Amino acid sequence: MTTVELAARLRPVRPDARVFGLEIDPDRVTAGKAVADPPALEFRRGGFELAGLAAGIGGQDGPALVRALNVLRQYTEPEAWKAWDELRGRLAPDGLLVEGTCDEIGRRCCWVALDRSGPRTLTLACLPGDLERPSDLAERLPKTLIHRNVPGEKVHALFTDLDACWARAAPRAPFGPRARWAESVRLLAALGWPVRDRPRRWRLGELTVDWASVAPLPGDGS
Repeated sequence: MTTVELAARLRPVRPDARVFGLEIDPDRVTAGKAVADPPALEFRRGGFELAGLAAGIGGQDGPALVRALNVLRQYTEPEAWKAWDELRGRLAPDGLLVEGTCDEIGRRCCWVALDRSGPRTLTLACLPGDLERPSDLAERLPKTLIHRNVPGEKVHALFTDLDACWARAAPRAPFGPRARWAESVRLLAALGWPVRDRPRRWRLGELTVDWASVAPLPGDGS
């Protein structure tokens, strides 16, 4: 979802919302300004400093939501943790940071939701019919987790169990891949994984778990 699309979808439910698209590339900022609709939608040049929107600047509370997708892909794991810390510190007191990675057409995505205190949840989102197995999503894990998908790490255990649940849910395949995904998530929850949300979200191809259940084991960068 582009910044323009996000603003359009927010407008019916929060007409007072202000959406800012931030870009390092000045040419992209210029292109954005051509479709801007101030004050509802604006574009600025900026990065992790949030272009003057951060908490404490000019008495501001800070942004309620920061979305950063496909931003930290080229960073090292320690650099990604540092970026998280910088962005969290610039949120409003009850603000949220959503950071993750998606494919080019948005069919596979993984993101972490963070508040000022730290990471809260990991979400896997997909078009279930696009997958051979849930672990296909591992290549879209955020930078803080992607290199931890190895035996012994918790996120690897999540994908191992989810793949097993997917196999067990094969009898639901005639009802469509979304039904099979939802049954896989139900089975995963039955194994004791701290699954969030309700079946309605599962049928959309989503799975959200508590961050503590997938957090990297202590070591360099975490």
